Amino acid sequence: MSDEPQPQQPNQGGEGPTEPPAAAEEEQAKPPTVAEGAETAPPAEGGSAKTAPPAVVEDNHTQQLTVVRGSRPKPPATAGETKPEPPAGAGATAGAAKTPTRAVVEDTHTQQLTAVTVPKARPRPAAEDRQTTQNTQGAQDPQTRQLAAIRVPKAKSPAEPPAAAGATTETKGGGKKMKQSKRTGWRRILPTWRMLLGTFFVGTLLLIGLFFVGYSMVKIPAANAFATKQSNVYLYADGSQLARDGEVNRENVTLAQVSVDAQHAVLAAEDRDFYTESAVDPKAMLRAAWNTATGKGTQSGSTITQQYVKNYYLAQEQTVTRKVKEVFVAIKLDRSESKDQILEGYLNTSYFGRNAYGIQAAAQAYYGMDAKDLDPARAAYLAALVNAPSEYDVVAHPENKAAAIARWNYVLDGMVKKGWLDASKRQGMTFPMPKEQTVSTGMSGQRGYIVNAVNDYLIKNKIVDSDSLEAGGYRITTTLEKDKQNAFVKAVNDKLISKLDKKNNKADNYVRAGGASVDPKTGRLVAMYGGIDYVKQYTNGATRGDFQVGSTFKPFVFASAVDNGSTTQSGQTITPNTYYDGTNGRSVQGWPGSSYAPDNEDQKSYGQITVRKATDLSVNSVYAQMAVDVGPSKVKQTAVGLGIPSDTKDLQPYPSIALGTATASVLDMAEAYATLANHGKHGTYTMIDKITKDGTQEIKLPESKTTQAVSRQAADTTTSILQSVVDNGTATAAQAAGRPAAGKTGTAEEDTAAWFAGYTPDLATVVSVMGQDPVTAAHKSLYKALGLPRINGGGAPTEIWAQYTKAALKGTAPFAFDLDLQAGAETQAPATQPATQPGTGGQDNGGTTGGDQNNGGTTGGDQNNGGTTGGANNGGTTDGSTTSGSTTSGTTTSGTTTPGTSSGTTTSGTDSGTTTGTTTDGTSTGTTTGTDTGTTTGTTAGDGGGFGFVQ
Repeated sequence: MSDEPQPQQPNQGGEGPTEPPAAAEEEQAKPPTVAEGAETAPPAEGGSAKTAPPAVVEDNHTQQLTVVRGSRPKPPATAGETKPEPPAGAGATAGAAKTPTRAVVEDTHTQQLTAVTVPKARPRPAAEDRQTTQNTQGAQDPQTRQLAAIRVPKAKSPAEPPAAAGATTETKGGGKKMKQSKRTGWRRILPTWRMLLGTFFVGTLLLIGLFFVGYSMVKIPAANAFATKQSNVYLYADGSQLARDGEVNRENVTLAQVSVDAQHAVLAAEDRDFYTESAVDPKAMLRAAWNTATGKGTQSGSTITQQYVKNYYLAQEQTVTRKVKEVFVAIKLDRSESKDQILEGYLNTSYFGRNAYGIQAAAQAYYGMDAKDLDPARAAYLAALVNAPSEYDVVAHPENKAAAIARWNYVLDGMVKKGWLDASKRQGMTFPMPKEQTVSTGMSGQRGYIVNAVNDYLIKNKIVDSDSLEAGGYRITTTLEKDKQNAFVKAVNDKLISKLDKKNNKADNYVRAGGASVDPKTGRLVAMYGGIDYVKQYTNGATRGDFQVGSTFKPFVFASAVDNGSTTQSGQTITPNTYYDGTNGRSVQGWPGSSYAPDNEDQKSYGQITVRKATDLSVNSVYAQMAVDVGPSKVKQTAVGLGIPSDTKDLQPYPSIALGTATASVLDMAEAYATLANHGKHGTYTMIDKITKDGTQEIKLPESKTTQAVSRQAADTTTSILQSVVDNGTATAAQAAGRPAAGKTGTAEEDTAAWFAGYTPDLATVVSVMGQDPVTAAHKSLYKALGLPRINGGGAPTEIWAQYTKAALKGTAPFAFDLDLQAGAETQAPATQPATQPGTGGQDNGGTTGGDQNNGGTTGGDQNNGGTTGGANNGGTTDGSTTSGSTTSGTTTSGTTTPGTSSGTTTSGTDSGTTTGTTTDGTSTGTTTGTDTGTTTGTTAGDGGGFGFVQ
């Protein structure tokens, strides 16, 4: 049995009062109600108010609240209706306690509270009833009051139909409120306006938060490597472009170096409100997205600031991450840099097609002009290219010309609309067709040689380091003159390259050439020839230093002798008229080292021969002895002073130094000969006239220092004997230049190189033809090259020099050398004299008696004149002029000099003598009657040489 009290049943055991049958039936017909929530029925007229006892019975064992279902409120009692009262007296209290409740108690074994419903409020009772109710509520126990405070929804009866949509319910106060209708069907998946509004506010706050987080986290990065990569631009002295290196065709310029029309054109094409808008334009981005989505063309919607950020700081990938970073960096950049700075950066990083990055490169690629010279029409076309560089190139894609012109018109109309271009001027414009695209030749031809030589010069002189050059951005104006450069290339092609037959003559495949030309007065390199083509022959023939210079070194020995006042072993001052023993294989005298006896060319001997003539014929035995007389160390010192680098390979202080064992470069030799042409004043040669970085920063160049390398007399006297080489010696082909010239030929050992170094008063040029295996790079002899037995310095090198010099100096008046000669050098002694000289004492400089010099006693006919020398004189024919001094009246006919009378006198009496001269490989026998003491016999031979060094 349950411990809960059971309701009393009527008429059972007579215990307690019972409800009238009618009440019981009525009660059974009503649904159960929660006791504490039930209102007491209004009392019958004249009756006293009663309250029903609490209807909830607590289970003492389970201490849980059972579910109680309340009954609906009863309507007010009508007159005559009374409710049975419990018995009075002692049983009243007990009866009251035992009054059956109007609640149905569920099975207490469930031990769970399943539902609690509270009866709906009934109409507000009359005042007295409200008073009774308040009294009754005050009498309820605390547990009942707590339960009464709980308002829970009424549990629906299964039989109760669902409320209609929009039905009203009664409130506790007796009012009515609308019941919320249920969303059914597809409406259930739609958000309500409350949800939408909440989502909007939450999303807005979230976006604001994310923006501030992103703004604080994203920093302006360093520029990407590609954006900073530029090409170096190399210019001729006149400012025209010579070459451009680097993979990226870009040349940064300042905004001031871009025409205002070009600036406005780009703004009209890309961002007309650039100067007034913010860094990011959301409306433009949305508009671009809409236009792209609706098929009106792909658009970026980015401002110029955003595009610059993408080009300069970020990469080009199309990702959301990159786009977000672009926005934040653009905003920050707009706060840290001016609009002008951003526009300048944008113009230098935009791509215009034809491998042109930046507006300067584009102006050159399409119109061959600088950005500062762009007019509105051309500027508008370049601005149109930014939108579609490849498609709008009307030369490469003529089928797209209509679209390109439409874009061009769009830009111009935008300029008019913004007030940047006068409408009347706009009407008269025609489309400016760009030039044909020049196929990039890179470093082909002479460009590669020149670029490498310039870069080496910059690095060697510590003007720019290699890393900076690699980064690019330099605009280098060289000293090279375009007309002279072209003339040099043409001369080499005409006199050498065009004569090669590489298919049928193996030796012609070995031929290489190098050349350099320097202005003696300024030291500026005006032209350079590096080879047939840089992409075919990588090594620069003008700067390489691995071929012996041969006899072109001999003038340095003589210049050193004069500068140092050197004397022969017998104590005689060395002058152009000093006699030396030209015997082949003669051992040098006065050298403390091992014996050194060089051979002459073709092992020819010349006997006693003047320095002048020994220079004409390049006699090795004479110059080896002269080097010892001067001192090999002094000779080296003089060569270095003239311009030969001190670290030149094989530039050693030995007698062999005179024969050109050193391997100086063509450029080094040109510098040294320019010093001789400049009267011994050496100013370090230069290849650079001006250099700037990024268009504005001018790089300081080393100051040019001029030093007197050798005395003017030494330099000028050397020039005088080199003039004789051109006039009478091995370099007569140089006379084709049509100007006074001085020079010296030379040939390396085994004929691996042939040289000519020469100069006029205003231009010093050196040419070398070299032999090298194209596969192994080994040095090769030039025998049989050009179909000749051998190539000598007097051949192709001198011919190239002559044609180039004539073209380079075309239009300028020729003038003679202004020479300050060494004492005694004004006249020319006989070229040769007998080995023994009876009747003379201490004879020197030819024709002096008793040791006293008298240059007037020369013979009336020089025995070397009138005959063509044999040997390797390259066809050079000596003239028939007499030596300096008293001029004879004889003439030369077929190598025979007619008798003539000299007007010279001797200091120690007179002696009629006969002079007989014999020329080897020719006939020149002359008999003169003069006042020369003694008999001289002179013998001349072909080109000097020996030991592999000739001319």
